[in-house]
Amino acid sequence: MFRAKRVLVFFLDVALMAASLSFAFLLRFDFRIPADQLEGLREGLAVVLIAKPILFAASGMYRNIWRYASLQDAYQILKVVTFSSFASGFLLVFMDGPYALPRSIYILDWFILFSLVCASRLIWRVYRETRFIPSLRKGKRTLIIGAGDAGNLLLKEIRKQANASYNVVGFVDDAPDKRGLRLSGVRVLGGTNHLRALVRRHRIEEVIFAIPSGDKELMRRVIASCESAKARFKTLPGITAIIDGKVSVSQIKDVEIEDLLGRDPVVLDQTAIRNYLTDKRVLVTGAAGSIGSEICRQVALFKPAKLVLFDHAETPLFYIEKELAAAFPELRIIPLMGDVKNRDRVESVFDEFCPEVVFHAAAYKHVAMMEYNPAEAVLNNVMGSRIVADAADKHKVQNFVMVSTDKAVNPTNVMGATKRSAEIYVQALAANSKTKFTTVRFGNVLGSNGSVIPLFKEQIRKGGPVTVTDRDVVRYFMTIPEASQLVMQAGCIGKGGEIFVLDMGEPVRILSLAEELIRLSGLIPYKEIDIRFTGLKPGEKLFEELLIEGEGVRPTTHKKIRVMAPVETDLKRVSEDLDELFACAGEYDIAGLIDSLRNLVPEFVPRYDFEVAPPQAFQRVRPDLFPPKKLALIRKLRAAGNQDGSAA
Repeated sequence: MFRAKRVLVFFLDVALMAASLSFAFLLRFDFRIPADQLEGLREGLAVVLIAKPILFAASGMYRNIWRYASLQDAYQILKVVTFSSFASGFLLVFMDGPYALPRSIYILDWFILFSLVCASRLIWRVYRETRFIPSLRKGKRTLIIGAGDAGNLLLKEIRKQANASYNVVGFVDDAPDKRGLRLSGVRVLGGTNHLRALVRRHRIEEVIFAIPSGDKELMRRVIASCESAKARFKTLPGITAIIDGKVSVSQIKDVEIEDLLGRDPVVLDQTAIRNYLTDKRVLVTGAAGSIGSEICRQVALFKPAKLVLFDHAETPLFYIEKELAAAFPELRIIPLMGDVKNRDRVESVFDEFCPEVVFHAAAYKHVAMMEYNPAEAVLNNVMGSRIVADAADKHKVQNFVMVSTDKAVNPTNVMGATKRSAEIYVQALAANSKTKFTTVRFGNVLGSNGSVIPLFKEQIRKGGPVTVTDRDVVRYFMTIPEASQLVMQAGCIGKGGEIFVLDMGEPVRILSLAEELIRLSGLIPYKEIDIRFTGLKPGEKLFEELLIEGEGVRPTTHKKIRVMAPVETDLKRVSEDLDELFACAGEYDIAGLIDSLRNLVPEFVPRYDFEVAPPQAFQRVRPDLFPPKKLALIRKLRAAGNQDGSAA
């Protein structure tokens, strides 16, 4: 069918070539061609109808899909018509001399043929749009936020759909010079500050946010206007997800909380990462977890010689292995079951596969759960890290990167204290090791297993209430891909023994997060979905920190990564302290375990133990994050704790 159409188009072009030359003669001689010029016309037609069809066919012009005719196609037509006109003119001059035809004929013929061929290509598109655009008015009345490239591409994509779900009524853009203008025939109605009125005036049902580089504050303002005007709000993915300027209707999606948190895309030093990952044997512990699995995906992009996945969770390990095998069929992927606490198993993995790069992401991470199970937290997070680090040192691994947490800073919980203990041991081991040990410390990760956002979504789905620990609790957040990419980047920056701190951006109030999620679900906080405060869980702080007082911090070559200077620690003393800690954990001697953790991590003060020192959670307060009454209470508790722990 398509070949028949192309043959038909070819013969149409041949007819246009004949018509073009004939019309050029008519124009040249005021529609009265002299008898002595008729012979020139016949010779011209003979040459043109031989030379030009051959060149048109050889140009590849008939492989284009003309329903999407554009300026690029017009440029191709211009080149083909120009070249074929020169070729046919050259043949005429060669046959009959320089004055075979009047000179103006060549120019008129070129111009008329170009116009006719372009018109023939565009006529189908014009017909299609005049036929199908009226059917678009049957869709939901829609406004597009952003009269830029993405908005224009989105409008064109919507118009390509025979039964589109959207009837685009207008654009909304804050640029003053665009007000009242039209983009692809659709008017720019006004700015976002008048969005609520525009929605009501034009009876808008849906609003699509098409500014991929727009900031989160603009999106929040637009969402608030849509909520008050009862219009549904959707968005396009971030600029990094729109490849080569292509926008698809299928990319339109409901707004997620990640869109409002507005993290900037990570720019990686591809060359540096490639130098230490490409064609290397890479081992990832905790490979089936949220961070570990994403590290595997990111590492696989750099084509290592083999990728060893190590985890004790069978089903998640099965799924990540299948996913990677499908996405990277040429990569050798080895899924291994095992526990980092099992020294013999870890040693056997290092003996058999000789990894050159190790990403240690295996850890217990849930604060409240580890408060109930402190011995398991110590054995997994500290002893497991020690076993893996010792194996890396023994087998002379080139790079060892341990994933840590902001909860290791001035810890008030067992989980944070165990991660800080692991940091201390890795730093001590790095001092005299040929392996380049680095630690990467960051905060909460959006969408990770057990994180607050999936919990809130599940509570909203069930009709509430949404539970928040405290009205003023704040946390740092970053996305899983961003955290994993920066972990890889940090691995090639360090020289050994450093702790890297990732740029976590601005802290986010958890209460505000819960309210935004409820609104994004189309519900009203406190009315349709209630929010209840449950109080801080054991070991939780009101806010997290990323630095310990006295740690020297310096910028690195990457703007989102900072480095703390290595701290000299006696490996022998740390090892002895760890042996004592592991003995207490093995015997489930919780009191002895807590004392050993305090000995290792002097800044560790459990929130429920005020006899040793005032609560660390109240020692560093950012006034801008708390209302006056709460701030006064915190200061009062801090002062009371300094004088009398029992009063606090």
